[in-house]
Amino acid sequence: MTMEFVEEIIDREISDYELERGKPMPSKNHGKLQARLSRLLLNAYENKYDILSEYSIQVSDSKDKVPDLTIIPVEESDWMEDEIRATTAPLCVIEIVSPSQSTQDLVEKLPLYFEIGVKSAWIVLPIFKTIYVFDAPKNYKTFMGDLLYDEVLGIELSLKEVFK
Repeated sequence: MTMEFVEEIIDREISDYELERGKPMPSKNHGKLQARLSRLLLNAYENKYDILSEYSIQVSDSKDKVPDLTIIPVEESDWMEDEIRATTAPLCVIEIVSPSQSTQDLVEKLPLYFEIGVKSAWIVLPIFKTIYVFDAPKNYKTFMGDLLYDEVLGIELSLKEVFK
């Protein structure tokens, strides 16, 4: 938990969701975007990638992070066995900025993700209809208006569909 998040907890009542996950409560637009991104990615890439929502990733011996979405190579599902958290890095993590969250909080997570082997990370800013696609902690491209293209994963998405 960041100091900023702890200070926010002190200043207002915090939900069980926020305490459990150590991150701000998502909003209506956040939920729409999370669902829409999942649907668009699955519709276009379901034979290549699995899209996981709120899947915990082990980033160190004592720390887990829970991005809004993760992208992993498609794999056969084993419904008899389940995992609580990933111990291997996903290909991509997607973080959607919530109204009570700072972009800085998400940017500070990037080195942790890339250190464990994540290849691509997206930060979605709903208010500006913008997505930043990182291929390293300080190397990114900004997408707004028309198309997003993640060169690392070969993913192309219509931002008009994402933000409609």
